[in-house]
Amino acid sequence: QVQLVESGGGLVQPGDSLKLSCAVSGGTFSRYTMGWFRQAPGTEREFVGAISWSGRSTSYADSVKGRSTISRDNAKNTAYLQMNGLKFEDTAVYYCAADQTRHFPPEKPGEYDYWGQGTQVTVSL
Repeated sequence: QVQLVESGGGLVQPGDSLKLSCAVSGGTFSRYTMGWFRQAPGTEREFVGAISWSGRSTSYADSVKGRSTISRDNAKNTAYLQMNGLKFEDTAVYYCAADQTRHFPPEKPGEYDYWGQGTQVTVSL
C-alpha cells in the first residue's frame, strides 16, 4: 500500500518562506511523477507543480512560478516544495500526489494515483 505523508505546513507571515515535504512509502518512489496541489476553502483543488520521476523536469502553475521550487530525493523517497515570498492567497491545504504514468506534466487531480492527507499553510499577519 502506497502512503504519502506531507509535513512542513504552518502559520507564516507574508514574504516568508516554507518548505513542504512529502514522504512516500510502500511503493517505488523513483518511478513516480510527483505533484503538488492546493485547495482553499470553497475552491477546487489547484495544481501547484510537478517533478518528473528523474527530477530532470519540473512544471509550475503561473501563480507560483518564480517563487517556488519542487525537488526530490529518490534515496530518501521524499519530494519537496519550497515556497518563497508567500502571499495571503497561498493559504490553503497543500497535498502531494504520485502518478505512475510517464506523461508529464500531469496537471489534473484525476491523473494521480496516490494522495497524501494534506498539510495546512496559512499566510497571515
